[in-house]
Amino acid sequence: MTRLSVEILAADTVEPITSAGHAQLGIAVLAGIALIVLLITKFKLHAFLALTIGSLALGAFAGAPLDKAIASFTAGLGSTVAGVGVLIALGSILGKLLSDSGGADRIVDTILARAGGRAMPWAMVLIASLIGLPLFFEVGIVLLIPVVLMVAKRGNYSLMRIGIPALAGLSVMHGLVPPHPGPLVAIDAVQANLGVTLALGVLVAVPTVIIAGPLFSKVAARWVDVPVPERMAPPRPSEDLEKRPGFGVTLATVLLPVVLMLSKALVDIVVDDPAHTVQRVFDVIGSPMIALLVSVIVGIFTLGRPAGFSKQRLSGIVEKSLMPIAGILLIVGAGGGFKQTLIDAGVGQMVLDVSKSWSIPALLLAWLIAVAIRLATGSATVATVSAAGLVAPLAADMSTTHAALLVLAIGAGSLFLSHVNDAGFWLVKEYFGLSVGQNLKTWSVMECIISVVAGGLVLLLSLVI
Repeated sequence: MTRLSVEILAADTVEPITSAGHAQLGIAVLAGIALIVLLITKFKLHAFLALTIGSLALGAFAGAPLDKAIASFTAGLGSTVAGVGVLIALGSILGKLLSDSGGADRIVDTILARAGGRAMPWAMVLIASLIGLPLFFEVGIVLLIPVVLMVAKRGNYSLMRIGIPALAGLSVMHGLVPPHPGPLVAIDAVQANLGVTLALGVLVAVPTVIIAGPLFSKVAARWVDVPVPERMAPPRPSEDLEKRPGFGVTLATVLLPVVLMLSKALVDIVVDDPAHTVQRVFDVIGSPMIALLVSVIVGIFTLGRPAGFSKQRLSGIVEKSLMPIAGILLIVGAGGGFKQTLIDAGVGQMVLDVSKSWSIPALLLAWLIAVAIRLATGSATVATVSAAGLVAPLAADMSTTHAALLVLAIGAGSLFLSHVNDAGFWLVKEYFGLSVGQNLKTWSVMECIISVVAGGLVLLLSLVI
């Protein structure tokens, strides 16, 4: 979302849609979140519908007129989709190109050929982190699971020793590093600098993924020792391809959007003149939409053409990549609608007012709010967008670096304790052939480690920068 559209939206929503007191607003928030949790967990309602109903219920509980609650929700949904919808679509296209062309397999095979023994868990972290940059978590799991199972079986490794590092790499990228939807929505909500957030996100992600991946996998392998489930080893996507793109060009294509966005951040620091031609150029090519669009166009030639794809095949890949993201777009949009309803009801200002009398640092408060919503709804994305809306007023007087750290604190909190109300929990359980108890001792504990370590690193960084 552009700065202009943010200012227009803010101008339209300065006046709260309700004059309820703090107590009533607090009860309304709890009731709205409780309703969303009940609809998702008990009645198995789709998250989009649950968020829509919960947003309207929140407005009603807060005493707002229904028409104003509807207007807040639709404004939030529209602005969120406008801000990240295109980015989600472009990321999905790049991920599909990477998968179908065999480029992802090329990265995997090249790294695995150079790793073995004790280095294998570290290789899996590297693979998952690279593959996870442009991919949604669920897509990354589907892409990497065959590789994890194949490596564990052929190398006679513990499934947890190989699987946990791969899952950690994907999860950390999903929660902390743009251009994933959650971090982008949080950046948009608190008006953080994307380049600075990306740079600090990578800085936090590296030690986090090491601790939660290769190091924790040693413990997880002792806790849970299960064989590789044969039924969950589907054929690799590129087995029917006669040729695949090379490792170097594939890696360059995957990293291109990150390089462009980091370049923009570097130029902003070095030049520091919005009117300068160089900075204006990098402001354009380093924007998330242009960076991903350029990467998709480059990917058509560097991934699709080397794989021998015709124009019709490439068109089909783009079409197929867009179909699965409809649900993601609606959930993210509805999460933005819920966030805007929270803001317009005055909840954000309430949090700001109440937190002034607390001794809890703003970053820790943001982490705790995201944890609470994550535990309640089971969705990292919903937790991120909702928490970002609640704590956005806290960023008003923050420096550029601390606003970026606020985004990372929210992202870290949104990953805490995946359990039975999280679709990712069941996805991991079924793919790895685990029981609910085994999944709680491995996957769920890993998510807690990621959340706590990343949150702790964010707080430490806030003391030195």
